[in-house]
Amino acid sequence: MKGEILLAIRELEKEKGIPADVLFEALEAALLSAYRRNFGSAQNARVVIDRETGDFKVYSQRTVVEEVQDPRLEISLEEARKIDPRYKVGDVVEKEVTPRNFGRIAAQTAKQVVVQRIREAERNAIYEEYASREGDIVTGIIQRVDQKNVYISLGRTEAILTPAEQMPGEEYRPGTRIKTYIVEVRRTTKGPQILVSRTHPGLLKRLLELEVPELQEGIVELKAIAREAGYRSKIAVYSRDENVDPVGACVGPKGMRIQAVVNELNGEKIDVIKWNPDPSKFVAASLSPAKVVAVEIWEEEKIARVIVPDNQLSLAIGREGQNARLAAKLTGWKIDIKSESQMQEIYAQEYGYYDEQTL
Repeated sequence: MKGEILLAIRELEKEKGIPADVLFEALEAALLSAYRRNFGSAQNARVVIDRETGDFKVYSQRTVVEEVQDPRLEISLEEARKIDPRYKVGDVVEKEVTPRNFGRIAAQTAKQVVVQRIREAERNAIYEEYASREGDIVTGIIQRVDQKNVYISLGRTEAILTPAEQMPGEEYRPGTRIKTYIVEVRRTTKGPQILVSRTHPGLLKRLLELEVPELQEGIVELKAIAREAGYRSKIAVYSRDENVDPVGACVGPKGMRIQAVVNELNGEKIDVIKWNPDPSKFVAASLSPAKVVAVEIWEEEKIARVIVPDNQLSLAIGREGQNARLAAKLTGWKIDIKSESQMQEIYAQEYGYYDEQTL
């Protein structure tokens, strides 16, 4: 049994990546449990396994006291000093009590506990690995779809893509490779639960970083993201180097970089906008592709009134208000869009006249 224990521990350490010390501690706890169960021992005890030979021994433990109340747990100072005159009150006296047939009993009874401890250690290792990757992209293979949840194999474990995190209209076929964003990793009694998303803005951010070297290097900075997953997104980018165009860097030669991200997101449209510290210019750019005539800013209320040509009004607002809604999310400003003709009426009512120079 001794040789088998050592061999099994070394193999598990190599194959599962679980430290040998963790496995030895699990086995010691299992053997102690087996000892107490089979020998009905109410005394304090511990099991020690030699890391080199695989030999194991059981030691009883009794605390040194002035007056013994329970001889199974305590030993008098007088008796302790017969063993070693250096003992004093409060010390623990150990004595080997390994039963003759303990090896056979341990082999029969400890297996289940050891396997459970090994499983727990493996789960902890997986948890630590993926907990450190929260906020990152992970690639997996779709295993199955069950009650609208999509289960994705990540190798040693699986991730769950819940309906709330799935992109509208996206099909999830078993066997298909998929990139997702790790939102949260939870500890559960059944092991780590990894929750992933296809709708999180972080997925778009990470995909862009994979495709755009300037983002990875920090030359170009992603200032803001507004996303309506599966339909359209807007990103605001800024360059720390005046010789690097942030929009061009993200779009790439012939649009290759941004197209790779669009393809990964199944055709989701992405507007790339140059960030500007001037809120009026940033708000105007955020309504791209619509052309803007002027922007009026109310700083305290964080409201921006945007004036656009009559033929650009529907484009600025977007289908079901999507363009305006994304622009507001991107900039953090409440945006009120008016056409030039609407502004003529407003100025006429406010001032009694309209002058094109007012715009």
